[in-house]
Amino acid sequence: MGRRTTRAAAGERAMPPEPLAHDTTWAGEARSAVAYAALLFALLLAVDEMADTLTDPRAALWLGLAVLLALVLWPARVSVGRGRLVSRGLLRESGVRTDRLVSVRWSNGVAQRLVLRDAEGNRVELDPKALVANPALWHLLDGDARTSAQRGTLCCGETALRQMAVRVDKETARTVFKLSGME
Repeated sequence: MGRRTTRAAAGERAMPPEPLAHDTTWAGEARSAVAYAALLFALLLAVDEMADTLTDPRAALWLGLAVLLALVLWPARVSVGRGRLVSRGLLRESGVRTDRLVSVRWSNGVAQRLVLRDAEGNRVELDPKALVANPALWHLLDGDARTSAQRGTLCCGETALRQMAVRVDKETARTVFKLSGME
């Protein structure tokens, strides 16, 4: 897993790498998913041991249950570059062209999700907490969404983007106040 580099041909100047922002809270969320699964496994083993009913098949069942919990809680890794947003889960990766967005909307359901669709038909669902916790992600996405609106490709979703901007601004201001001791 080394870095890939490309060399410029003779007489050409190398292009600087495009800005890229990653979800900085992903590692902590992944550790939490594993910790919760390990805690569940330990508690189930302890209860079974105290009841004197622990057997190898039951331990395997508890381990399977803990692994299932870790898989359910495992967060998607979000990264944004100029013109592209990618969400990588355990089993699949999806991405959209953020400079060619067609719609941005909130999904209906228990877990709040921001759903992005581009002109090629690609679709990404992401947790808005990733954007709130990482202003750099939001800044790149917002800039490209504005480009989509100016080009006329963004048919619906300006309200959702404004709502997201308000959430990010509130959280950023709250963090600044907290760090400066003014809260």
